[in-house]
Amino acid sequence: MSGAALAQRNNNNAPQILIVDIARVSSECTACRAASTQLQTQATALQQRQQTLGQQLQTAQAPLETAINALNGKQPDAALQSRITAFETQRNTAAQEIQRTSQQLQSTEIHVNQQISTRLRTVLEQIRAQRNATVVVAAGTTWAFNPSADVTNDALNLLNQQLPSVSVTPLPQQQQPAPAANPAQPQPQRPQGR
Repeated sequence: MSGAALAQRNNNNAPQILIVDIARVSSECTACRAASTQLQTQATALQQRQQTLGQQLQTAQAPLETAINALNGKQPDAALQSRITAFETQRNTAAQEIQRTSQQLQSTEIHVNQQISTRLRTVLEQIRAQRNATVVVAAGTTWAFNPSADVTNDALNLLNQQLPSVSVTPLPQQQQPAPAANPAQPQPQRPQGR
């Protein structure tokens, strides 16, 4: 493209490249803030439950250790063996509960991020098309830009209109993530501001 053609193309009213601050949108949008608050409440509840279960296990474990130490290497009788088995069951049940709840929280975070990301892509495409721009770039990936190219406020306003809330629930069953994440796959971003 000749210099004159490029200058003419760049002199139209719309910048060819638009910039959006994804982190700001993710932390300030109405649905993002509400979801972030709910996710934080769930994470706090999980942490508190983990502490409660840990304390219960410590309380149950202390007398067992005392009884085992008093045996001086001898085999425990049936009653003590039964208490040990009950404690191990209690410990395993607690671990399973925490793992299940942690996976549910992770699935919920992924679901929230999917909903926001899907709608934000639609909003950004809408803005790009309206402004007849070539591309929308995340502000964090640029060194410098003209403030007139920044569409963050527009994206935030449209996202708030089009996505007033999100479902703060785990992914539908068919979309559940695999138990072990593949480190080569990019992981979804958590909403900012938590």
